[in-house]
Amino acid sequence: MNRANLTARYLEEVKRSGVRASDLVTTDRQSEELQIQYQDRYLSRPLFLGHEERERLHADVANLRSALVSLPDRLFGGDLAGFARALGMADVQVSAILRSRGTTVTQQSRADLYTDETGFKLLEFNMGSAIGGIDNSDMCRMLLEHPVLAEFARTHRLDFVDTMREQVNNMLVESGFAPGSKPVMATTDWPSSFQTLEPFMRHFTGRLQEMGIDAHPCHIGQLEVRDGRVWLGERPVDIIQRLFMLEDLLEYPDAAALMDPILDAAARGEVKIFTPMDAELFASKAALAMLSDEQHRERFDPEELASIDRILPWTRMVRPGLVTLEDGRRVELLDYALQHQQDLALKPTLLHGGEGVLLGWRPDTDPDTWQERVRSAMDEPYVIQRRIRPVPELFPTDDGDPIPWIVSWGVFTVVNGYGGVYVRAITVDSGVEVINHSGGAYSGGCLHALP
Repeated sequence: MNRANLTARYLEEVKRSGVRASDLVTTDRQSEELQIQYQDRYLSRPLFLGHEERERLHADVANLRSALVSLPDRLFGGDLAGFARALGMADVQVSAILRSRGTTVTQQSRADLYTDETGFKLLEFNMGSAIGGIDNSDMCRMLLEHPVLAEFARTHRLDFVDTMREQVNNMLVESGFAPGSKPVMATTDWPSSFQTLEPFMRHFTGRLQEMGIDAHPCHIGQLEVRDGRVWLGERPVDIIQRLFMLEDLLEYPDAAALMDPILDAAARGEVKIFTPMDAELFASKAALAMLSDEQHRERFDPEELASIDRILPWTRMVRPGLVTLEDGRRVELLDYALQHQQDLALKPTLLHGGEGVLLGWRPDTDPDTWQERVRSAMDEPYVIQRRIRPVPELFPTDDGDPIPWIVSWGVFTVVNGYGGVYVRAITVDSGVEVINHSGGAYSGGCLHALP
């Protein structure tokens, strides 16, 4: 059974049962944490993956991650600072990266993908402790409370990964704590966003406490370094869970004053940071351009190349000069980008959540705007990426016939391997093409077939 077969059978079962889509989502029994985060915007069914599909998808994402984290060694002779500057990082960011890096790069990542007619295709690669959707397993549980899905899952031997528990395991393993040790953790945001996120963070840290982490929410300005420890009030902190991002360091002129004492304490071994700042280097779209560039192909092994070719669309830094297309032709990048607006997207390398993205094929992206933005991006931290044409997924409705949605698959990797899927989707009729929660996307999870 594959995802197409499972989806078709489940839609048939929903139709046969006569159940309404709104009844499939048991929001009356959702957690308060889910309500704060998603405001009742839940998909009416999970996505499905066959066993072999899940194995292949995870292998491709894991191989891509392996290739990404090897870039400093393979392309820059181990010079992490040189790699960071090549990605467009500012000096304050490079300093934070070098002073907080771990002995290994975190295994916690989320690849965001569409599916087109050939399979999964990568939109962006996220890495670190600030990635969202860790609670997708709660949405799976909520949907499985309905007997129609529960029986379907039993019949077809479907299950899901508890991504939040996997993250707890990541925290313990990568910070050097044994299971059951109950370290004190400061779940730490940036001062400017803490007030908005604090309600969610309080519920989130409550869940972590249930799972064996003594977690407490704060922003970085509330941490204090003294007496050989990092303190949150009167609590000595073992782990700082970093929810702030590298881009936040550019927000304040005095960002270094906030960060330096914490980074110094981490360098002295007085606290662990989950995850270190270097994680976000490998989430840069400029790093994806390095993987996509044919001049680097000899640096990767056959399995990595096979995965790169399967899931990574053609991606290039916006630089003057010749580039190679998928068919081997050599073209001037600027001329090609201006002449093929309908097939390309312009993306900033270091931002997230669709911020700063310009889609060439949108009706509201006129040729003059496209030309102006592409020209102004030349030699700046931007990439040009091949358009992905997603194949819609059908979801039940209250009116009977299912309707098509465009779906973003957020596939997690964790210390134990495959970490589950965070799903975001928007209806085809909405016309929205950058799928994120702030833009009205609905959320869900994924059930996979057991072997």
